[in-house]
Amino acid sequence: MGRTAIVTDSNSGITQKEAKELGIRVLPMPFYINGELYFEDITLSQEEFYQRLAEDADISTSQPSPGDVIDLWDELLKEYDEIVHIPMSSGLSSSCETAIGLSRDYDGRVHVIDNQRISISQRQSVLDALGMAEKGMSAQQIEDVLMREKLEASIYITVDTLKYLKKGGRVTPAAAAIGTVLNLKPVLQIQGEKLDSFAKVRGWKAAKKTMLDAAGKDLAERFKGKDMLIHAAYTCSEEEAQEWKAEIEARFPGYDIHMDKLSLSVSCHIGAGSRAVACIKKAEY
Repeated sequence: MGRTAIVTDSNSGITQKEAKELGIRVLPMPFYINGELYFEDITLSQEEFYQRLAEDADISTSQPSPGDVIDLWDELLKEYDEIVHIPMSSGLSSSCETAIGLSRDYDGRVHVIDNQRISISQRQSVLDALGMAEKGMSAQQIEDVLMREKLEASIYITVDTLKYLKKGGRVTPAAAAIGTVLNLKPVLQIQGEKLDSFAKVRGWKAAKKTMLDAAGKDLAERFKGKDMLIHAAYTCSEEEAQEWKAEIEARFPGYDIHMDKLSLSVSCHIGAGSRAVACIKKAEY
């Protein structure tokens, strides 16, 4: 069986440095800040992004240009027989649909996986794909496994401010104003394609309990008897993130909790100060 290259984008939370260590490629997501083009983890760091966000800069997300995608694929296909490309969920970005269209010109050598993953769940799909490639599985076999298990994950997120959800049209200005006065924290969920509302509670203590309870229920019911991973993500400070990780570890002893900063494409819509927990099934292959 020929060699298979693994490609993803920076929505996975995998940095360029980590990608080199893993032997994969990561397409940086582009952003426009006050009309100027930046690339995540290339010309735009996490710190710079949050500084510009705090300054109320005009920030918009974009997608990798078709030319950049094709150039990367063409480069890899000089060395590899096939490519497995795992982009951000098609429900959250058009970059997946664009990649699928481009792949049609590659005679089956490029497999774009639309398995509705984002951030830490997308990262796990990449690691699963890498494991399968190292085992000698073909791109089609890898695609079959990832698509079969695409919905075997759940993510719960709480935001610190309603400002960015209001800006993106996910909550009305009136609801955001009332929520701010009442210290309401919306708990959001990603189950498959989209970011949806899960619950509204007052204060961080209740929000964290709601997320942990939801994850616990998923483990006990939806994912009962399955080999699961628990991951965490954040846009808050490192100190707050470590506290959140400790709370997850205390609630779910025996799990090795991996924690990542949320990708900037997600952060753009929820702002700083957020925390997330995810239950992700280990792919069976």
